[in-house]
Amino acid sequence: MRPVQRATRCVSRSLAAARAARPSSSSLEVGRPLAKAFHTVSLRQSPPSPEALLKNSSNPALSFPCLDALDAKSALLSARSLESGPEPSYTTGHHEQFHCDEPLLLDWGGVLPQFEIAYETWGRLNADRSNAILLHTGLSASSHAHSTAANPKPGWWEKFIGPGCPVDTDKYFVICTNVIGGCYGSTGPSTIDPSDGKRYATRFPILTLDDMVRAQFRLLDSLGIQKLYASVGSSMGGMQSLAAGVLFPERIGRIVSISGCARSHPYSIAMRHTQRQVLMMDPNWARGFYYDSIPPHSGMKLAREIATVTYRSGPEWEKRFGRKRADSRKQPALCPDFLIETYLDHAGEKFCLEYDPNSLLYVSKAMDLFDLGIEQQTQTKQRRAENEANIARGTAFLGTSDATCTLTLPAKPYEEQPSVTNSLPALDQSVADQRGAAHADEPPQDLVAGLSPLKDHPVLVMGVASDILFPAWQQREIAECLRAAGNTAVQHIELGEDLSLFGHDTFLLDLKHIGGAVEKFLH
Repeated sequence: MRPVQRATRCVSRSLAAARAARPSSSSLEVGRPLAKAFHTVSLRQSPPSPEALLKNSSNPALSFPCLDALDAKSALLSARSLESGPEPSYTTGHHEQFHCDEPLLLDWGGVLPQFEIAYETWGRLNADRSNAILLHTGLSASSHAHSTAANPKPGWWEKFIGPGCPVDTDKYFVICTNVIGGCYGSTGPSTIDPSDGKRYATRFPILTLDDMVRAQFRLLDSLGIQKLYASVGSSMGGMQSLAAGVLFPERIGRIVSISGCARSHPYSIAMRHTQRQVLMMDPNWARGFYYDSIPPHSGMKLAREIATVTYRSGPEWEKRFGRKRADSRKQPALCPDFLIETYLDHAGEKFCLEYDPNSLLYVSKAMDLFDLGIEQQTQTKQRRAENEANIARGTAFLGTSDATCTLTLPAKPYEEQPSVTNSLPALDQSVADQRGAAHADEPPQDLVAGLSPLKDHPVLVMGVASDILFPAWQQREIAECLRAAGNTAVQHIELGEDLSLFGHDTFLLDLKHIGGAVEKFLH
């Protein structure tokens, strides 16, 4: 019997004995106040023992099956063979593998001496290789966007891809990759570092979405694809789709960005920060070196629950769950009790061993760092040029970044300003630009200049009014900046709450409105 079960049974027996030993109400002194009994107990000179507490408690201790389940999972994972480690393989089935021996310099100074990209394809590449579509994924998605003969499992965009579907494989050759930093076959923190034969873990260098895109274009080079018919993506993929156009404007024809943004804003950064914090504070995370031990499944579960809150909308949950409890006949519990709580608990439990925790940290941080503003682009180009020069001179050590070793917390934490409104006129232009289109009459010029490489590209930008993670004003900002940069081929579509209450997840679910618009734009 497990220790938790033995302890629970002991507590139950002690409580039963305590109840049996209590005098009946008729044997109590007539008129003796119940409060007097409690007061007498509180005047003891020494702290009561656990046994005494159980014996004299007025109420039984609550049970915590949700915590028992976490203990049971830890025990199960601990029992796995140490030869392979308890860390799952994370595989989603058969995929193609691209190996690159040419080093990849990353935006923040790190270097991958070699790397691999997991990818899958659908359709057929035409003779002049002009019908390829690069499909970018969300944060935790694999390359398996659609089923294949080698892997018949339904993909994450199964109904959107295929013959006669919005992304028509009778016309287009579709390529989807697992991003570098991920864990579904592409090089990431769980990959073996070729320099020492050990997993990278948190020795893996900091990534950006631009780094991911550069790696993808190495794959395209290997396939002989010089120009894409289209770059398509949703959520983080929508950000990558824009980044691909900015980095390689001459190699892309059309661009589709759904429920994305041109740079990350404070709310989404804050939500991802919270997820990383609960994950990193799981003792099993061990600063990233958990691969031969118990993975931080508790932190991953909580991180996923927080993320799930942002993926859907309040009105949809009101319709699905309301204030219903799992069992209204039972006493309320501190473990999942309301239907919405059980839904979140299930979502977290399902995900906690499906994705590498370190990949979640690195990829989500890359999303936070995303900024297509011209100032950020200029700084990145300068930093990359300096790092390339240092590598050429032999004064930089491949695979390291000084920034990772010198980070310190601010000496003084941020304090709320007395009046933000009154301080706005004093802000410099770069700070004012970062306020975003939601708070300015004109689109931020920093983004207008940053998106100018896309001025000649047909671009479809889609947003959803019920999306709280990537609010619809962020897609409006993209469209306004592109138009201000001179693009006359921008299509902006916003689905109101009358069309979709699915929030951020609409791009996964709404075949009619999302799929229909994509199909029309690609044709």
